[in-house]
Amino acid sequence: MSKEARELVVIGGGPGGYPAAFYAADLGMKVTVIDKELNPGGVCLFKGCIPSKALLHVAKLLNESKEAAEWGVTFGETKVDLDKLRAYKEGVVKKLTGGLGMLSKQRNVEFIQGTAEFIDSHNLKVTRKNGKTEEMRFEKAIIATGSLPTKVPGLSIDSPRVVDSTGALELPFLPKNMLVIGGGYIGLEMGSVYHAIGSEVSVVEMTSHLLPSADRDLVQPLEKRLRKQFKDIKLKTKVAAVEDVGDTVKVTFEDEKGKKTEEHFELVLVSIGRRPNAKGFGIENTGVKVNDRGWIETDNQRRTHESHIWAIGDVAGEPMLAHKATYEGKVAIQAIQGKRSIYDPAAIPAVVFTDPEIAWAGITELEAKDQGIAVKVAKFPWSASGRATTLDRSDGLTKLITHPETEQILGIGICGPGAGELIAEGTLAIEMGATVEDLSLTIHPHPTLSETVMESAEAYYGHSPHFFQPKKKK
Repeated sequence: MSKEARELVVIGGGPGGYPAAFYAADLGMKVTVIDKELNPGGVCLFKGCIPSKALLHVAKLLNESKEAAEWGVTFGETKVDLDKLRAYKEGVVKKLTGGLGMLSKQRNVEFIQGTAEFIDSHNLKVTRKNGKTEEMRFEKAIIATGSLPTKVPGLSIDSPRVVDSTGALELPFLPKNMLVIGGGYIGLEMGSVYHAIGSEVSVVEMTSHLLPSADRDLVQPLEKRLRKQFKDIKLKTKVAAVEDVGDTVKVTFEDEKGKKTEEHFELVLVSIGRRPNAKGFGIENTGVKVNDRGWIETDNQRRTHESHIWAIGDVAGEPMLAHKATYEGKVAIQAIQGKRSIYDPAAIPAVVFTDPEIAWAGITELEAKDQGIAVKVAKFPWSASGRATTLDRSDGLTKLITHPETEQILGIGICGPGAGELIAEGTLAIEMGATVEDLSLTIHPHPTLSETVMESAEAYYGHSPHFFQPKKKK
């Protein structure tokens, strides 16, 4: 039994946990990280963000190879080798997580592969992968246990043909047809991958829109494209029953009028969101409190009700995004070091890596309406962008949400190829308190998609050189 108290223990080695641990080590602290995986990385690197983006890269290539025929370039018949595709994806994961393992050793971070359970507010029971257990005392701790896929209530089924996002990323086989339950970003991303490699994809969503939390103007181009690619998109429809019948899964749908229909699918992906992972590791043995929605309660430094325990990432509240977790980790370590710190971002960018990509930061037009906040909106359609036209992707949009009097940028939304890269400029503009004029007067390179940010600002004033908007009659 180990009696020595660790200076800082981080429970969870994901995009919140490992950056926090590395930052603390860089500042001279002795750090221990406990995680189930062999190396740091967490769900994001092992089973989420990274492997899915590797597959989406392949999907984009497959789609463009088909679209190239319209540009006068015809390729031969494409063939997908699932074994090689899996190997490519796993190679990306291994390279990145292996690199983090090396960085952990270089920083002298103690990395323990195993699980941790609170005995009380200062002691952990650590179970290593080999089954050996030990009691570990700590001075300070950060909980970074992440989240888990949400299950459909009443539709739990033990079948290899019904998978969550982790199972779908394994590419178990190439199904003739596939159903995605949930019209959120994970479902649409994975549906796009399976469509590209040859499956007929259908999506069912209970609400009236795909990506319910996203701006409708941004979702419209994506939905239009997906309706051409996917076999079916069922909105205002719920799944009433799921039954494995051997070679297929029988799914019973129920629409808003109560009408029921049945269809068969070779693979069903359940993707209705994620829930915080705040149970199963003895948190009830401490003074740490969990709210009704399952998130650990923290202050603006991410300190819990136990003054020496912090919580960051998905387990500490929305938005459940990797980069938000990383930022929180930095805030927590600064607080642990006694430095001035506060979690108060003006904007946290969100990206949906479909094709086209959708990205936004700050307040959306719908949020402003719901909160009774007066805003002025400016839009620049990519049909007026020279660079978008050269890419044959004029279906995009750049949108600014601004204060009607001060002209300060309150929000920005982008739909189109590379939106995830472009949104960083908007995020910086919001954080720096930039105005529409600031964006308008910032010279952007031509011809680029980044110009759409500048031209959306010019459109605000009604003098974009490439987009004419007739003035409204008073």
